[in-house]
Parts: sequence; structure tokens; C-alpha cells
Amino acid sequence: MTDLLFRDDAYLAAADCQIIGHTPEGGLVVDRSIFYPTGGGQPGDSGVLEWGGGLVPIATTLKVEGGVALIPAEPVPMPPIGAPARQILDWSRRHRHMRVHTALHLLSVVIPMPVTGGQIGADRGRLDFDMPDPPGDIAAIEGVLNALIARDLAVTEDWITDDELLANPGLVKTMSVRPPMGQGRVRLIRIGQGADQIDLQPCGGTHVARTGEIGRVEIGKIEKKGRQNRRVSITLVG
Repeated sequence: MTDLLFRDDAYLAAADCQIIGHTPEGGLVVDRSIFYPTGGGQPGDSGVLEWGGGLVPIATTLKVEGGVALIPAEPVPMPPIGAPARQILDWSRRHRHMRVHTALHLLSVVIPMPVTGGQIGADRGRLDFDMPDPPGDIAAIEGVLNALIARDLAVTEDWITDDELLANPGLVKTMSVRPPMGQGRVRLIRIGQGADQIDLQPCGGTHVARTGEIGRVEIGKIEKKGRQNRRVSITLVG
């Protein structure tokens, strides 16, 4: 199985690895990955893979049987199984994903309603809420969200067992995506510490280390999606 380096350090922009498999579609399974694979509404990372035969541009990253596979962007000579290689992340794109993802956690604090879906992009993201009525003053919500960002709260992780999560169902905000279970423990993302803690929820994605790193965001038009769903989109400013 692939060692998920991005989970231990979301700021790793390059790392050595070894090719441990090929997928039928041409993906390269690696023994350790700084590339985040598509999942939980967050896109797979892109970048390049260096090896003795040249460079392989990586278009995206996917979860596959046996671990994580880097998906080449174009047909080029492929490293064989066992070859050493070096991963180099498209860091600018990843960091924007981290900023958007963390901002969406804060949005779920500002709008404390069940989340029915979500999507993360490099410039904007959205959450769908189980919310029959519109939330009111968008400008006021945007102001509260940016005030939380400006508090520059620490973003940290903890781990709990599957049983502990089952005993605390209120930790799960998402109705459509369940946290990954079955491996004995679940990762929690905490925003703020002690009396300043404002959020704690299961998540396997990548996040910034402090909320101030997100920068200012804007909330767009709130869309009605179905009888009870409302879609709230945010955009990074700068």
C-alpha cells in the first residue's frame, strides 16, 4: 500500500518514491505519495514525476487497488516497476485547494446546517446544505466567515477509533460523504485550540496550517438545488 505522505505533511512539495505497479489505464502506483488522490470533493493533485528516463507530466491522482496512482497527462516513456523516481507537486494548485478546503470547513461553522455535498477547486469551492430557506444576509455571512479566517486559528489533526466516531455521530457534518472507516481509526481536523476551538470534524483532505493563510474570500449567489438544498459558493480573493 502507498504511504500517504500528504497526510503527515501537506506542505511537502517534492519527495522520492519507487514505482510499485502499473494500472491497466496507464497509471503509476507509487510506494509513497505527496500527491493527494481525488476524493471527498477534492481534486487529485498534478505535477511531474522525474525518473532516469525523463519526465512524466502528471494530470491527476487516483485511489486504486494497492494504493495511489499518478495518472500521466500524455503518452511518454514510463518508468518500469521498481524504478526510483521523484515526485514534484504543482504546489500553487495544491495550496489553493488547501485554502479553499479549509475555508469550506469554516463555512460549515458559519452556516451550521447538515452538508449534502461539496466541491473544491483551485479558485472556488462550494457546499450544499440541507436548508429549506435561504440563509439571510449574504454580506453578513461573508463578514463572519472572513472574521473567522482573520483570527488565524491553528488547524491541527487528531485521530479517534471507528468506535469512538460511531459513539459521536454529531462529529459528521456531511450527509452524502461518510468518513473513511474500516481501518480502525479516523482522522479529525480541528480548527482552534481549547476555548478557541470552533470546529472538529472527520476529513481526509489537505488543509492550511492556520486559517489566516486562506486569505479573504467572497460568497457568491446562493442557489436553490432541489426542494431543500441550497448551494453556497465561495471564491478566493487573490
